[in-house]
Amino acid sequence: MDFVVRTVRADEWAAVKELRLASLRDEVAPIAFLQTYEAAAGQPDSFWQERAAGAELGTATRQFVAVADSGRWLGSVVVLVEEAGTEDFFGQPIEERQAQIVAVYVRPEARGGQVTPELFSAACAWAYSLEGLGRVRLHFHQDNARAEGFYRKFGFVRTGKVVPMADDPSAVEYEMVLAKS
Repeated sequence: MDFVVRTVRADEWAAVKELRLASLRDEVAPIAFLQTYEAAAGQPDSFWQERAAGAELGTATRQFVAVADSGRWLGSVVVLVEEAGTEDFFGQPIEERQAQIVAVYVRPEARGGQVTPELFSAACAWAYSLEGLGRVRLHFHQDNARAEGFYRKFGFVRTGKVVPMADDPSAVEYEMVLAKS
């Protein structure tokens, strides 16, 4: 499968929306994403337009997509830059300037090949190109073994930090980090 990995463009907001909604329909969506399909589908077009514009050339957010030669979007990953002294989306304090990888999604027909590694390579390269950024991290749900397997293969390691899930205190998200090479 031939594809290219690149950042989204502001005028591609409808494709950003379509891929996000597809990801939220995936069978692992309840443990892979903090957003529901209903919440995302209820957003106005202006939300998706702003999201795409901010992810194109933003210095705080960047979205990478894998696009097949046919034009079909195969997958996406979003990088959020977190500044020291702020809180992350779990309400945890940020101690150093770092990047958080979120919203990882690859369509089922593109899984297991080079799409996910290429998306992660682009995302991590961009993150580590930013001045003063100490690390790239991500979180995964305790029941998402497929995701953890890929993250480990790519080079992420668990930090030992866990975050209890607000909607299910018996479940946790594990933090992993990729060392700067």
